Amino acid sequence: MNHSSLAIDGIPLSYRASWAPLPRAVVLALHGGGTDSAYFDCPGRPSLSLLRTAPALGFTVIALDRPGYGTSHAHQEKVTDSVHRVELTYAALDLLLASRPHGAGVFLMAHSAGSELAIRMAAEERGGALLGLEVAGTGREHHPRFTERWAHHGELGIRRPARGRMRDLLWGPSHLYPADVFGGTAIGAPSPAYEAQARDWVRELPELAARVRVPVHYTLGDHEAVWSPGERALKDFASVFTSSPRVRVHEQPDSGHNLSLGHSARAYHLGVLSFAEECAVFRENARPEGVDSSQGRAG
Repeated sequence: MNHSSLAIDGIPLSYRASWAPLPRAVVLALHGGGTDSAYFDCPGRPSLSLLRTAPALGFTVIALDRPGYGTSHAHQEKVTDSVHRVELTYAALDLLLASRPHGAGVFLMAHSAGSELAIRMAAEERGGALLGLEVAGTGREHHPRFTERWAHHGELGIRRPARGRMRDLLWGPSHLYPADVFGGTAIGAPSPAYEAQARDWVRELPELAARVRVPVHYTLGDHEAVWSPGERALKDFASVFTSSPRVRVHEQPDSGHNLSLGHSARAYHLGVLSFAEECAVFRENARPEGVDSSQGRAG
């Protein structure tokens, strides 16, 4: 695994990558808010690390520090436009794969706030060339308790809850995580200022999702604390991907918001990689143009 950076239009973009010699496919992993690509390499727990699990199964993983994070944090004022962030990410992907094998193609995986960038990428014209899309730790409606606590603090004129309460709001029950990982001290990173405004992107979700033309997998932990959990919420989110040939939803047992950092992270990663493999097979056996594939959808 290597931790490095590249430059696109004078903006440095850092990343962590694990390269499989002859990959089945490439997973581009996009972290959520308040962290960076370290999210996909759980500190001190190699068995919970996507960057270590995936290559052992033949998948290359590129975990990019989203524009405004990592080395590009000092250039955050240049990446406030969502279209530009999509262009930068695709440009970084192209550069990293220019001389490397990528197997059946690129599978896009995103967590929480990273889902905004991922869905925008998949909704672009070139997004149709992706193998598939995994989004997790996001949704259409916030968890009632999360909304209530944020509203309470807003009424008191407090910008955000105290650190301990913020941790509990975002992570969920502590027993779901290794003790030295819970709270995110080991993976924390400053967020760009634009992210506060980008949170409203869910209003655009129906329009964006309707333009996604690849298989979609959506995961929530059964102890999700930020977004409304449960079967109804899962199906509601999936329903907006009306152009996707297959949409699958999954509630990950014994998991909180930060799926890639909990005790169940390996199980979660294996499930995502299994779906990525299905997408590779689907691409290899793609039906001729004009054949209806709607029967492949699942709730």
